[in-house]
Amino acid sequence: MIKNYLEQLRIQRWDDHRYYHHSRINQSLHFVSALSFLFAYVWLFIDPVVSGLVGWLVSMTSRQAGHFFFEPHDYDHINQATHEYKEEIKVGYNLQRKVVLMAIWALSPLVLVADPTLFGLFTPWASATDFMRQVAKIWLVVGGGGLLFRTVHLFFIRDVETGLVWMTKILTDPFHDLMLYHKAPLALMRGELMDPGLHLNPEHTLGLIGEPTLEEQHA
Repeated sequence: MIKNYLEQLRIQRWDDHRYYHHSRINQSLHFVSALSFLFAYVWLFIDPVVSGLVGWLVSMTSRQAGHFFFEPHDYDHINQATHEYKEEIKVGYNLQRKVVLMAIWALSPLVLVADPTLFGLFTPWASATDFMRQVAKIWLVVGGGGLLFRTVHLFFIRDVETGLVWMTKILTDPFHDLMLYHKAPLALMRGELMDPGLHLNPEHTLGLIGEPTLEEQHA
């Protein structure tokens, strides 16, 4: 059971890397995101408010900017798959779901403007510092809620194991991203804008000559 769990985790990580991390800029931003997430993890035990601010203002924004603005959204020749197909089979948050999540994050401070007590949960903020600390608490809830929502959602549309594996992947992504993308900034400085994909294992690279593409295999 544990062996299968770890294998599913490996597959989810590998698919996420090969489908959604072609750009060296995106990889470099993920490296920055991973470092700041690890800082946020440590600060959860010191001051969770700082973790909320760093996690969203640095870690999440750099991470998602890489996907939205620098990752190619056209046909994936390495994996022989269309962008639409990859979005359809994405286990976690695809770009459409990420838009919703980021919109909730960006608009959530307006709740404190409309009701400074947040339905009686907070003491009304009296300064900009108070406001940001309360916003950070909301962002922690948004982050945790987004993680739990998709995990439980996967329980129903896939299975419990897939949901738990995905949650494990998300929580451990900062550690894994450091290993995967620590060389990306150097490659970028050498002028390499796209990962050539030479590291892809042929057994995972579908669409080779004589083999069906991803769409054909799932038709």
